[in-house]
Amino acid sequence: MTGPVVVDVVSDVICPWCFLAKRNLDAALASLPDLDITVRWRPFMLDPGIPPGGVERQSYMLQKFGAERLKTLHDPLIAAGEKYGIPYDFEAITRTPNTLDAHRLIRWSHTANRQTQVVERLFMSFWSEGQDIGDREVLAACAGDAGINPGQIRELLASDQDVAETKAEIQHAANMGVTGVPMFILAQRYALQGAQPPEVIADAISRAAQPDQS
Repeated sequence: MTGPVVVDVVSDVICPWCFLAKRNLDAALASLPDLDITVRWRPFMLDPGIPPGGVERQSYMLQKFGAERLKTLHDPLIAAGEKYGIPYDFEAITRTPNTLDAHRLIRWSHTANRQTQVVERLFMSFWSEGQDIGDREVLAACAGDAGINPGQIRELLASDQDVAETKAEIQHAANMGVTGVPMFILAQRYALQGAQPPEVIADAISRAAQPDQS
């Protein structure tokens, strides 16, 4: 195929498996230095019913999963985090945010060619530092950390800029049949679901880079 291999990653920043998928994708890309690969992060909301101000984390998780399941819910993620160097700190998280504004920031960061940096900063901010990434000041600070003008982001977040467009993109993912994340869409031809190991992602990207024989 001609041109870069486009990898669309449908994810939500409050999805812990999406953080793992991001780190695994980083490792996969590092193993494919000879391929021209473009990564685009696409929005998904695990729970669009969360109000704009977010909800208290512990009661939300208890209601969603129940006390018994919650005891061991994070064990696979903790093990994966230890294996792949992801510093999850579940105890630090006190609020579960609505992520529409975070997805708007990710959308804008694509224009600034800082999308990967912004996504990484948002994951770290929430999953390792327990910050409320539904708070617009936190989002502006994350943008600044990733090399984007935080003042400009504050102004954009205070407006309705790209609210409708971001919601439409989330709906588009649903229309495509995406019901869970992370989801990798490779060269707009193949789909790979879940936080797959780096070697699996690398192999799938390599296959997607081959000329279409149809």
